[in-house]
Amino acid sequence: MIMKLYITTPSPFARKVRIVAREKGLADRVEEIVVDPYADAPELLSTNPVVQVPTLIAADGLPLTDSPVIAEYLDALGSGPRLLPTEGAERLRVKRLETQANAALEMGVKLVLEKRRPEQERSPSWIARWTVNMGRALDALETAAPDAEALDMGVLTAGIAVTWIGFRHPDYDWKTGRPNLVALQAALEQRPSFIDTFPR
Repeated sequence: MIMKLYITTPSPFARKVRIVAREKGLADRVEEIVVDPYADAPELLSTNPVVQVPTLIAADGLPLTDSPVIAEYLDALGSGPRLLPTEGAERLRVKRLETQANAALEMGVKLVLEKRRPEQERSPSWIARWTVNMGRALDALETAAPDAEALDMGVLTAGIAVTWIGFRHPDYDWKTGRPNLVALQAALEQRPSFIDTFPR
């Protein structure tokens, strides 16, 4: 059965599962369907009550939501080494890095949504808070020094995070003082799975 993956092309969370599908040799088993979640796309609403991307209709027809859940499912289903270890300290290490990268993304998404509000309705204090927190999350990733040569779920999520932040927040300087993340992005964005899913 061909699985259906509902996405938007700019979404970093959708990009994550699209990259995992490619890295695990599943691209020909996943049909990517671009939807507008803000328009309550009927095909997405029928499978995800909160109308968010990514949403995957799995091989058995079960809808899966939330990018870490979908990514882990595809990781187990596909071929090659596991991107997320199944147990022990190594799994915890990878999940910790993945969580730090997701935190940076979540702060960035909050900023995007807040700045889309009419100017008189925006909260300068929340914008300042989320900007600081995004920087702190990036600093934690920099300290962790993810290695593009040791690709796992945490490493690829960190790479996705910095590219998306540069894409959505072009005036935010995420590179200065973070040479490890700069090197990570440069290396990962040369991989076919990253080139094929670059945010647009």
